[in-house]
Amino acid sequence: MKKTIVNLFTGFLGVGKTTALRHLIANRPVNEKWAVIVNEFGEVGIDGAALMNDELPVAEIAGGCLCCVAGPQMTATVATLLRRERPDRLLIEASGLAHAAGVIDELRTPPLGDALEVGAVLTLVDPRQFVNPDYLRQPLYRDQVAIADVLVANKVDMADMETLQAFREQAGKLFPPKSRVAEVLNGQLQADWLNDAVTLKPRYRPAVPVDAASQWDSQGWTFPPEQSFSGEALTQFFDGLPKAVPGLVRAKGVFRVLDTWVWLNWAEGQWGANQVSWRRDSRFELIAGAFDAEAIERELQACFE
Repeated sequence: MKKTIVNLFTGFLGVGKTTALRHLIANRPVNEKWAVIVNEFGEVGIDGAALMNDELPVAEIAGGCLCCVAGPQMTATVATLLRRERPDRLLIEASGLAHAAGVIDELRTPPLGDALEVGAVLTLVDPRQFVNPDYLRQPLYRDQVAIADVLVANKVDMADMETLQAFREQAGKLFPPKSRVAEVLNGQLQADWLNDAVTLKPRYRPAVPVDAASQWDSQGWTFPPEQSFSGEALTQFFDGLPKAVPGLVRAKGVFRVLDTWVWLNWAEGQWGANQVSWRRDSRFELIAGAFDAEAIERELQACFE
């Protein structure tokens, strides 16, 4: 039986993985059947809602990194998706806190390894973070970079030339060398990069503390599909989030605004909006060190139309 090619997408929180996947899906080869699995740190899946459309099967695994909290769930989800859809290619978006090497081990081990051919791993990085020694000292971040076959610097418009040059120099010294090192705007990956060579790497598992993600907390909210939100109020809400939630790491949501549905995404001090085909419910999630969940819920309710 022909194996399904699986490509893993990794990258730290807020680097733009979902935006990159949306671009790839919109430009996928017409002769290939794709399926997508999205894993998120929190309990309420936002990225899966942003990727959902009528043509592409999308499954979600919420509540932790793929290889830790959701490991058994990943095996069951992949097996069900392969049996039901029989895709030519499976794309897996790992949580920004996922231990990428462990995910690859799971995908290569039977029973998944019997049905999957592990293709190129694509890791997205923010070049400003990549050249910051504080990030490379983090085991999870190093793991995501080391496991990559294709290393992509996203958000290059937000980095100055000195930073980009430092990224190129450091990326060029990585060993083993990557199959491809690229720089893009707005996650504009090329579909043929998925077929890049899988580089030979020594088997390793960096020591990841058990409480690697415990410095952050997440909270999610859902609202019935008939509840409409005010676009103006949501704009004010997202503008005020950094002040309302000190130490904010991520904030994202899918909301019904009049007769349209929008995906709102906050990272690195900026946020943007895109229309999506999701219609199931409105939902919001944030990740931060500490916050007043009841106060946030009151502010969300104040955005009701």
